[in-house]
Amino acid sequence: MKKIVCLALTGALLLPAFGLAACNRHSCARSHYTITGEYFPDTRTLSAEMTVEMPNVSEVSLGELKFQLWPNAYREGAKFTPVSERFASLAYYAGKNYGEIEIKGVGGAESFCVEGEDENILSLKLASPLAPGDCATVTVKFETEIAKINHRLGVTADAVNLANFYPILCDLEKDGFREYVYASSGDPFVSLPADYDVTLTIPETYVAATGFAAEQLADANADDGKQAYHVRAEGVRDVAFILSSGYEIATEKVGDVEVAYYHYKDQDPAATLQAAAESLAYFSEQFGQYPYPRYAVAETDLAYGGMEYPALSFIATEAAGGDRVQAVVHETAHQWWYAMVGSNQFDDAWQDEGLAEYSTAIFLEAHPDYGVTYGDFIQASEQSYRAFFSVYSQVHGEANTVMHRPLTSFSGDYEYRNIAYDKGVILFDRIRDVAGSKKLMSALKRYADTCSWSIAAPEDLINCFTKSGANVSALFDSFLEGKCVI
Repeated sequence: MKKIVCLALTGALLLPAFGLAACNRHSCARSHYTITGEYFPDTRTLSAEMTVEMPNVSEVSLGELKFQLWPNAYREGAKFTPVSERFASLAYYAGKNYGEIEIKGVGGAESFCVEGEDENILSLKLASPLAPGDCATVTVKFETEIAKINHRLGVTADAVNLANFYPILCDLEKDGFREYVYASSGDPFVSLPADYDVTLTIPETYVAATGFAAEQLADANADDGKQAYHVRAEGVRDVAFILSSGYEIATEKVGDVEVAYYHYKDQDPAATLQAAAESLAYFSEQFGQYPYPRYAVAETDLAYGGMEYPALSFIATEAAGGDRVQAVVHETAHQWWYAMVGSNQFDDAWQDEGLAEYSTAIFLEAHPDYGVTYGDFIQASEQSYRAFFSVYSQVHGEANTVMHRPLTSFSGDYEYRNIAYDKGVILFDRIRDVAGSKKLMSALKRYADTCSWSIAAPEDLINCFTKSGANVSALFDSFLEGKCVI
């Protein structure tokens, strides 16, 4: 996510065949989701049936399957809400209202219950334990009511953002499932790559923004005012869509990749498309080839600057000028530092956000026509961080500058932004000072090469620097544990 104070998949879908390389987690066997759903605008609900085939890639037998229920963060009375009070008035444009997910029934399991710290977990009890290496198949019928909110999952004034709308398997580690709660600051989503087959029926007046080619199915009842989209995605962490009746689409080619921009308010769509295309080309050259045949950027109403999904980026309508360019570049960088190389965004937000923000800095350095130098970008991050440190030290007696910590430990968006983004930028800039630009870029390319399609730990990133001849583990430690003075 790109957080800018301005107010600031559609995803998903498709995919080429590519090999999955393991970092330190299983990644050769993947889960498969088949989702068939319909969106009803009058009630702001999505009704769907989902079948999931899940191989047990852990080292323990599983007596139950667990799914994250992210839509329940939008319900009335939620403990962990989707936006902070700071952004509530920007997000809830029609006043406070709510949404949630209701489980209508399950198949392939002995029983189910909604549990967790904040009704955020769907637990399916299996008739018999699932041994390591074995596969379970379950079916879940659900209905997601979508709040009027400018957010990842929300009905806005001009679009319908359909992200994190379905039950998704909890992060499965070697010792079993790990559960996460929502966080208003940051992205709490941790998912291994999976395969998706999604059929979505929507009103014919909508265009469905998508990062991959969508097959529009022939409708036997053409007069019912509906249309159906069918998409397939292999090895993606999640899927999302944006629906809007106002979209225009501009496209450009970057090699064999089609770059598409879905827009309805942008006064200079050509400039936005150019930023998307140029950043995609640059990061492909620096970090390794972009893995999908299509990349889409979609304008929509968001309380923040942008949000990333595999092969697609959401960009806030309110982001303008240089903020919009930087949001586009930042979200494009997430195609490497999230979509390809996963990390635990809940415990180490800096690992993808700091790196995506630093990638923006080096892109601007290589593209001076955008009018922001590398030095300008680093200086702005340092000024912001030092201002934060000064304010928090005066108000609270001290500032918590530890980077390696869960999202729920941050006091709010201001602290999160400065620790995960600005201090992350400063960290990678200091590494460049110590090791040199050549070793820095070599390490990042190695990181993309060796840790794609997995959940990479901070140690995996640090090891890539060591193997590239940059002994910077002590520097990482001083930043991550809050020991350094900036």
